[in-house]
Amino acid sequence: MGTARDLMIVALDGTTSRPVTQGDLSLGLAGAEVFDFLAVEAVALDDDRIVPRLTPPLDDPLLEQAASGLVRDKPYETVEDWLWRRGRGLAERYLTVLTEEGLVARPRASWLPFRGTAGPVPVNSPARQRARDRRAADEPVLTTLAAAVGARDDVPEDLAVPHGATQTVFAAVVGAVTELDAVRRRRAVENAAFANVWRGA
Repeated sequence: MGTARDLMIVALDGTTSRPVTQGDLSLGLAGAEVFDFLAVEAVALDDDRIVPRLTPPLDDPLLEQAASGLVRDKPYETVEDWLWRRGRGLAERYLTVLTEEGLVARPRASWLPFRGTAGPVPVNSPARQRARDRRAADEPVLTTLAAAVGARDDVPEDLAVPHGATQTVFAAVVGAVTELDAVRRRRAVENAAFANVWRGA
């Protein structure tokens, strides 16, 4: 457990060739929460649907909030639907909680991008060290999620290939991030076209 928090810290702590956006990170955090639930058997996957089970004590306010939002009626919720619903604004919520807990130092004027000279940064703590250790060890779940949201540039060639429930969650995260990127590109084209019309081009 703790994958979502570790992903947030890695995203704030790393340096990659492209910036990590709030939207991509939010989707990745929602996916990481599913892995945290799977790790403690708070949920199971039936094909691509999240089936809630008896939730054990989680000792994490963010995960407890997530658990309270699980759809507990059949036919349950797909992983993809969970990512879009739970992921809305999730990166900012994690940033707020980690800042309140003293795990992240956040300059007053900081909001986006998440990283940079003026952006929020993790402070030295056991939580930061744990995330760094998992990143350095190329732990498969954290590594793949970090790469999917842009918090890591590459994935080692010998990384274990995901299967079963793990593969289902990874595929949903990658699909959602890809879809969000397509929406951004489409909006950029539309905005450029509108600007050209406004200028009479």
